Amino acid sequence: QVLLVESGGGLVQAGGSLRLSCAASGRTFRAAAMGWFRQAPGKEREFVAGIYWSGDTTYYADSVKGRFTISRDNAKNTVHLQMNSLKLEDSAVYYCASSTYYRGSRLLKDFDYWGQGTQVTVSS
Repeated sequence: QVLLVESGGGLVQAGGSLRLSCAASGRTFRAAAMGWFRQAPGKEREFVAGIYWSGDTTYYADSVKGRFTISRDNAKNTVHLQMNSLKLEDSAVYYCASSTYYRGSRLLKDFDYWGQGTQVTVSS
């Protein structure tokens, strides 16, 4: 079993920054890719950013491209999401997820382990 635990959420003013972290653990943890998703009230969960577990490939939703940066630390089994120039519409619960088999996917169904989520609230 894989356990993903997010941290770093909170309240920030528009234009500010936050850094989310996701720590992965589990005796058999192995991922092809890691991703961040978010879900705002009344909306569907959506893809935000992804990173291959090996190599340097990252990919982003258009809405966050140029503002968010995903990175990883393989030695610590940790993934980060640096969020800059935050907007009101970035407010959501942010979820970390791992995909055992798929690299480059933006689909929820391709991610088989999920964290519990961390709240990000951007205020005006």
